Amino acid sequence: MSHVLSAVAWPYANGPRHIGHVAGFGVPSDVFSRYMRMAGHDVLMVSGSDEHGTPILIAADEAGLSPQELADRNHRLIAEDLVSLGLSYDLYTRTTTRNHHAVVQELFLGVYENGYFVEQTTYGAISPSTGRTLPDRYIEGTCPICGAEGARGDQCDNCGNQLDPADLKNPRSRINGEVPEFVETQHFFLDLPALAEALTEWLDEREASGTWRPNVIRFSQNILKEIRPRAMTRDIDWGITVPLEGWRENPTKKLYVWFDAVIGYLSASIEWARRSGDPDAWRRWWNDPEALSYYFMGKDNITFHSQIWPAELLAYSGRGSKGGEPREYGQLNLPTEVVSSEFLTMEGRKFSSSKRVVIYVRDLLSRYQPDAFRYFVAAAGPENQDSDFTWSEFVRRTNDELVAGWGNLVNRTANLVAKNFGEIPPAGVLDAEDERVLAVAEQAFTVVGDLIGRHRQKQAIGEAMRAVAEVNKYVSDSEPWKLKGEEQRERLGTILHVMTQCVADLNLVLSPFLPFSANAVHTALGGTGELVPMPHLEEAEDLDGGAGYPVITGDYSTFPAWRRHSIEAGTAVVKPTPVFTKLDPAVVDEELERLG
Repeated sequence: MSHVLSAVAWPYANGPRHIGHVAGFGVPSDVFSRYMRMAGHDVLMVSGSDEHGTPILIAADEAGLSPQELADRNHRLIAEDLVSLGLSYDLYTRTTTRNHHAVVQELFLGVYENGYFVEQTTYGAISPSTGRTLPDRYIEGTCPICGAEGARGDQCDNCGNQLDPADLKNPRSRINGEVPEFVETQHFFLDLPALAEALTEWLDEREASGTWRPNVIRFSQNILKEIRPRAMTRDIDWGITVPLEGWRENPTKKLYVWFDAVIGYLSASIEWARRSGDPDAWRRWWNDPEALSYYFMGKDNITFHSQIWPAELLAYSGRGSKGGEPREYGQLNLPTEVVSSEFLTMEGRKFSSSKRVVIYVRDLLSRYQPDAFRYFVAAAGPENQDSDFTWSEFVRRTNDELVAGWGNLVNRTANLVAKNFGEIPPAGVLDAEDERVLAVAEQAFTVVGDLIGRHRQKQAIGEAMRAVAEVNKYVSDSEPWKLKGEEQRERLGTILHVMTQCVADLNLVLSPFLPFSANAVHTALGGTGELVPMPHLEEAEDLDGGAGYPVITGDYSTFPAWRRHSIEAGTAVVKPTPVFTKLDPAVVDEELERLG
């Protein structure tokens, strides 16, 4: 058994999340975490709402709210949506808690005392019309290195190089198009060159392990070639205070949102431990060198997870060229793997809330089953290349694969058992076909589990559905509905027993992908309907006296083991209701019309 940290990207709280967001971080992390728990590992799945930075201020202004009011509203909306998707967080929290502020300031002090912060005078971008600082990401121009248009002030997505806004050619504000003014300002820079050797060594080890997706490791190594110090403070009044004399008193100097957001993985683990009654429990995932950690996100966040966050961890632990010693948190583990997905587009276009090219999670789940969406992401999502969500493909996959394949197998199995016996019949003598199909279903645990463990979820669900097709073929070939009379009753019972065992097996195998329907299938086979645990929203007190807030949590100690569980003959089975809803093809036109 291993301690496994499932570190899930923090949704930004400037508005509700759309399906492109959760396709990258949400569904893949939950499938992995559910499987790893069933495989016997001690999993800690954490995340929260990322609530600092200038975009929150801009959105709050537009909504006529204070930044805290906006963060409160959106944190609740996002948390409700993630619960509705069944994402099994041990703790989903937020970055405006006092616990998070304290953990971030402790990390800052550790990095500072070890000498990896350098104070520099630099140029900050100011909006001429508002006097407010423009964040790097809100300035666009031509990349000075590769010449690509639309490079951001922090990074060029075309060549992957880190940039400064002042370096951009023809810089413009993304907010209102005006040309920013650049004024002198004092900031703390993370001394990345002093950590470059340690970062290179770590990435080379990760490449040698052969586990990282090739595009992620290549991109991560590439950005090290142009490494330079990076500003970790900002001229802004919404964020975490810099915990140093002369800075603490300045209301307009705060820590960079990306310095604070990635520390959320650690602060959420510490908050979870404090809430569990064992305040040091987090150390099993962070200080034990044998523990494993997997970070789930979209590809636009690779830089922060394969360079900035590891650099912070190395600097805090004193593992760069300047040496140093860790403070109270001790030596902290670097990521085992950065599991980055590519982008999901919609009907061939990039998601854009402002252009109404968007499907919000809440809207989708108000009309369709969460497992239909989870199935689409697993089978056709942006795992290792960009993919496109279209309504016609969503309807096709739901109807042709989920309903006609898996749903049909479940339905006819439960129907035949209910109609002919009213309970799971015992198995008589098994013939070669019975043995073969039982072996196919049981073998799926090994094949699918191995693929999920290696973050190949598309292939994993493909293998699971191939096993479903094999069992469906067994049913069609056996034709149990033709077996009539007493002399054929034992054979009928044997076939139905085999079908039920295969459905029970494949239901467990599919449960990381389809947790809601896993519990419905369990009910259809005469179970309690509580096969796999689900998350819930809980109103929590701030541990350090701040305002309360909702968190996602759950008791995941009751996950069944990842193996065959023999069904019990005699278990009552009644006529089932369909597990999945077949979609009317007219849905496609309705949804396209809704998008305008």
